[in-house]
Amino acid sequence: MSVGMHRLSQITSHITNTAIRTASPNMTDKTILLITGGNTGIGFETVKALLQSSTPYTILLGSRSLDKATEAIKKLEAEFPESKSDIEALQIDIVDDESIQKAFETVKSKYGQIDVLLNNAGAAFDYLMNDIPGTKGIREAWTKAYDVNTVSTQVITTTFMPLLLASSTPRLLFITSGLSSLDTASQGRISASQTSTPPPAGWPKPPGPLVLAYRSSKTALNMLMLDWHRVLQSDGVRVWAISPGFLATGLSPGGPEVMKKHGAGDPSEGAGLIRRVVEGERDGDVGKVVFKVGTQPW
Repeated sequence: MSVGMHRLSQITSHITNTAIRTASPNMTDKTILLITGGNTGIGFETVKALLQSSTPYTILLGSRSLDKATEAIKKLEAEFPESKSDIEALQIDIVDDESIQKAFETVKSKYGQIDVLLNNAGAAFDYLMNDIPGTKGIREAWTKAYDVNTVSTQVITTTFMPLLLASSTPRLLFITSGLSSLDTASQGRISASQTSTPPPAGWPKPPGPLVLAYRSSKTALNMLMLDWHRVLQSDGVRVWAISPGFLATGLSPGGPEVMKKHGAGDPSEGAGLIRRVVEGERDGDVGKVVFKVGTQPW
């Protein structure tokens, strides 16, 4: 072999090896989607919706409990045996930094990237103000609401950002609430569909159905989304908050059945909206709070 041919062979080998290293470890042609809180409520219904899609996904179903995630996956696979997508359980406790980092390392080593980060996990703790009298109950309810719904979501998003930026089609989604709108609150309403009558003069005021700690933490989440939209514009990341509507989930201490009595819809309604955002149907509303019809006012 001539010197020139030998050198060409070396260059070709180097390019091939580099390409292999670049492609590894993610060798799947499926859209890799990580969802937190995927074993129950809107998260579970969203996974259902994705499994019925013609788009193939690798769904990383995040849950605090690996056992609950595995149980949820068994139910989903039994219901949708012909799905083009596959599901993998991922243990991730969003208020535990060690758990978050471990989950990151697991996904990084196996896939090297994610295409969609769906921040779904959330909780309401306003009931603690009824259970624990005085300022202690106030502090605990508000601290937990912000820790779960805002702070932990920021930690997860920051931790997984390198994997999201490794995607050629990155999408970042935050599940917010219809209760989070400042515009609606400024009109004296609880939500777009719920009015609120001011309580009578005097103190203390009677307790009302305002879940103020929860809705405030979701308002903060909207600001968080807006800043990620700003920060990631040059990276080509599409960012949204999604307001799925008043749905019967486990947010209320009474559970879904109590919420249904107050007019809550089925979680599958919100799941359909989330899937439409994931699959590009709401790309015209990037950087906004997406509602089932149009966008939610700030």
